[in-house]
Amino acid sequence: MNKFRFLSIILVLGLLFSCSKKSDNEDEKPTKLVNKAGNLKGTGESANDILSNENFDELIIEVAYVKDFKPTDATIDNLTLFLKEHSFKQTIEVVYKELSSPNEETLTLEEINELEQENRTVYNDGKTLAFYIYFADAPSDEDDEEEDLVTLGAVYRNTSMVIYEKTIKKLSARSFVITTEDIETATLNHEFGHLFGLVNLGFEDEPESPLKTKMVNPHEDPEAQSHCTTDGCLMRAELSFQQTNKSAKNNSTNNLQASCRLDGISVLKMLESGKTSKSKAQNLGAECILDLKANGGR
Repeated sequence: MNKFRFLSIILVLGLLFSCSKKSDNEDEKPTKLVNKAGNLKGTGESANDILSNENFDELIIEVAYVKDFKPTDATIDNLTLFLKEHSFKQTIEVVYKELSSPNEETLTLEEINELEQENRTVYNDGKTLAFYIYFADAPSDEDDEEEDLVTLGAVYRNTSMVIYEKTIKKLSARSFVITTEDIETATLNHEFGHLFGLVNLGFEDEPESPLKTKMVNPHEDPEAQSHCTTDGCLMRAELSFQQTNKSAKNNSTNNLQASCRLDGISVLKMLESGKTSKSKAQNLGAECILDLKANGGR
């Protein structure tokens, strides 16, 4: 009798252990492998993917920001409208991620890249093209405040961008007519213009690239690569440091290169001029729009 009872206990314990092990295995979800290769290309290399719906028909934008340096809701709404106006993407999702401060007085492009690698969570997936925008609480290390040269934003990969939000806030405080939203919107639209491949971006290196945005008519400034000569265009050369050639110390850091560093003072002057003339200073010019249409946009 005791032997039978002992065997029964062993059998019950065995069944319990087996069920428990099976349950644990069921709870373990397989780790999804993330392919980051599509988000590690050069600026402008995904222009056609952004503009057309051939390979991707949806966008997701991860807005990473340090506390108190989040962009305004109106700015993100403006960006979404800008993207829908010039691309065929009609489904655009924006996700926000608050980050702790890196506690740096200034940030190099390499440091910004390291922060992206640590914190970015969205990458291309299926038919969804992913972007990462970091709103920083520190200025660029290449700023020269004595010369009144301050950087508002920069793009350094096909889906990566930094916005120097602290600099934008300081700049908007200098004007009675220009708001933080105005400067944020102009900065984001200009930098996305470069992600669209404007102006002629990268064609000297890869003239036969099928995805990049080629000029329909010549309008690239000979003294400021990847910028426009059309009056009133958001991609005008004078908005970047390249026009004055005082461009900070070196636009390349460990093979990372900012295709453009948007000059804060020039943008402020452009926006104030636009307010005075009641024109929309965040618009692309006719030649840039023609280029986008030729590469699958509108």
